[in-house]
Amino acid sequence: MTVWFRARRTTDGRQVMANIQDVARAAGVSTASVTRYLAGQRIRSEEAVRRAIDELGYRPSQVARSLKSGRHHSIGVIVPDIANPFFAGLVKGIEREVRPHGLQVILGNSDEDAEHEEALVRELSQRTDGLIMAPLSENDQIPNLLGEHGIPLVFVDRETSTGPDVDRVLVDNAAGIRQAVDHLVDLGHTRIATISGRLDSTPGRMRHEAFLAALAEHGIAVEDGLVRYGDFREESGREQMTALWRHAAPPTAVVIANNLMTAGALVALGDLGVRVPDELSVVGFDDLPLATLLDPPLTVVSRPDVEEGAAAARLLVARLTSTEPMPTAHLTLPVELVVRGSTSTPPRSVATP
Repeated sequence: MTVWFRARRTTDGRQVMANIQDVARAAGVSTASVTRYLAGQRIRSEEAVRRAIDELGYRPSQVARSLKSGRHHSIGVIVPDIANPFFAGLVKGIEREVRPHGLQVILGNSDEDAEHEEALVRELSQRTDGLIMAPLSENDQIPNLLGEHGIPLVFVDRETSTGPDVDRVLVDNAAGIRQAVDHLVDLGHTRIATISGRLDSTPGRMRHEAFLAALAEHGIAVEDGLVRYGDFREESGREQMTALWRHAAPPTAVVIANNLMTAGALVALGDLGVRVPDELSVVGFDDLPLATLLDPPLTVVSRPDVEEGAAAARLLVARLTSTEPMPTAHLTLPVELVVRGSTSTPPRSVATP
């Protein structure tokens, strides 16, 4: 593939390098058509693209020179649940980062299904130049599968514990849960429950372990009935929240391990007539697009979904363009507790004296 750039000036006079979108605009065609033309493929608007290149005096980019002839000029992205707003932000960051390099994104949704995930890996490894993915389980054999095809792999949000070490971008899950528990303890809560996600996944395991450790640090005993397990989806959040509230001694606060389970839990609380935060304080992990519009607005552990995707994309592009061996990169991005209206002091009848 050959992608062309030339210097152009912005409205404030700064000189920048034009990208493939500028080529497409000048020729009056799509970026996909320009990419195919520059890769040596036949397109209907060849003359328009050729004329634009001649008139504008483009030169090939480093990324284009680095990609071998005959490659696919695309990357694969596999996520567990495209309905999850977090992964939508993740993909946005990836696409935004690779677009200027003339790379297209082919998206696969494993739908929390291991067999489908493996099929996607096998398919995309033959159709793309590299892969970014959030594996379902830490036991997945993804690196070994990709080793057969020799394309670079970057894990994002999750990782596996099998196969060769690969680049990865995670967030500080443990710090986020500690911040949530510390906040609730500072408010006076001691009966703090959790709805954990899949424990065979990186975020599920890390957040669950961090919750138990945070309670121990505060000298709060872990009560089995207040530790519930979901699968990162809305229905499990609804079911587990219902079970928590019907416990003989319900919690005064709950930390929920992801946004979709939080949404399901809030539906359950509404059905049960539970007032948040008067009767129960709620902290979710991941910000919801409508979190500030809820009544009350939701307290969350927020993580940089778009930046997480962009960081993974930068690692993959570096792999595609490097002519020298590169050390494996392990990045951990910070999270932030955003306190809103869904957390407060515990009900007076159970408040700590």
